[in-house]
Amino acid sequence: MYTNYTDITAITVAFLDLSSNVAMQPFKMMVGDMVNDDQKSYAYGIQSFLSNTGAVLAAIFPFLFTFLGVANTAKKGVVPQSVVVAFYVGAALLVITSLFTMLKVKEYDPATYALYHGIEEADNQKGESWLTLLKHAPKAFWTVTLVQFFCWFAFQYLWTYSAGAIAQNVWHTTNATSAAYQAAGNWYGVLAAVQSIAAVVWSYVLAKVPNQYHKLGYGGSLLIGATGFASIFFVHNQYVLILSYALVGIAWAGMNTYPLTIVTNALTGKHMGTYLGLFNGSICLPQIVASLASFALFPMLGGSQVNMFLLAGIVMLLGALSVTTIKETYVK
Repeated sequence: MYTNYTDITAITVAFLDLSSNVAMQPFKMMVGDMVNDDQKSYAYGIQSFLSNTGAVLAAIFPFLFTFLGVANTAKKGVVPQSVVVAFYVGAALLVITSLFTMLKVKEYDPATYALYHGIEEADNQKGESWLTLLKHAPKAFWTVTLVQFFCWFAFQYLWTYSAGAIAQNVWHTTNATSAAYQAAGNWYGVLAAVQSIAAVVWSYVLAKVPNQYHKLGYGGSLLIGATGFASIFFVHNQYVLILSYALVGIAWAGMNTYPLTIVTNALTGKHMGTYLGLFNGSICLPQIVASLASFALFPMLGGSQVNMFLLAGIVMLLGALSVTTIKETYVK
C-alpha cells in the first residue's frame, strides 16, 4: 500500500546522500591532484578498497547492536534504537577520519602543482565561470556523466527500497512496525556488508586492470551489477540474496574506480579541482532526480518496493551500455 512514509524516506535519503557526497568527494579529488595518469586507476582502486572496507563495518553495525541487546523494534513513526546508535557511531567516525585526512595529507603548493601537471602557475589563479568551464570540458567529462546518471539513479533505489523489498519478498510483510520487517532490515545490513566485501575484492582486481581495458572493466562491472539488481525482484530466499548483493557490489566497485580515473586523465590540471567539483554533480543530481521521480514511478509500479528493483536493473543496464560512448584521452 502506498503511503506518505515512502515519500518522506525518499526525501530524507536524498538529503543524506547529498550531504555525504559533499563531505566525501573532496577526498577523491586529491588523487587527481597528486597522482600521475599511470597510477590513477590503481590509486582510485585502492581508495575504493579502503572506502568499502569501512562500509562493511557500517553495514553490520545495526545487526551487531541488535545482537548486543540494543532494541531493533519501535512503535510506529519511531526509529529503532539500534539504527539510531549506528548513525551516531557513523557520524563520529566520519568526523574523526575527516580530521585525520585534513591533518595528515600534505597537498602540493601552487608552484609544485603547476610543475607536476605541466601548466603555468597563473593558469589556476585566473578565475573562470563554471559555465565557461563546462563549455570547454573534455568529451570524456560528459560521456562519463551520462554513465553516472544511470548508475547513481539505480543505487538511489537500492538504498531507498532494499529493506522493504526484502521484507516483502522474503518475510512476506509490508508492516514497517513488525518484528519481521525489522528482521528484514537487519538482514539488509548483512547484505550491504556482503555488497561492500564484494566491492573490496573487486576494487583490488580493477586496480590491476591495464589502462587500455578501462572501458571493458567499467562496462562489465555495471553489466554484472544490473544482473544483481534485477535478480532481487525474483529472489524469495534470504541466502540467495547474498549472491544478488555481491553482484551489485561489483558494480559499486566499478563506479568508485573508473569515473574519476577517466575524467582526470582527460584534464590538463588547469582548474582540475573546479572540474571535479562540477563532476560531483553527476553523483548528486541523479539521486535527486531518482528521489523526485519515485513520487510518480512508485505508484505507477503498483506501490511495490520489489518492483523498483526491476526498474533499477534496467536503468543500470542502460548505464553499462552507455560506457560505449566514452572515448578515453590522456593528457600528459
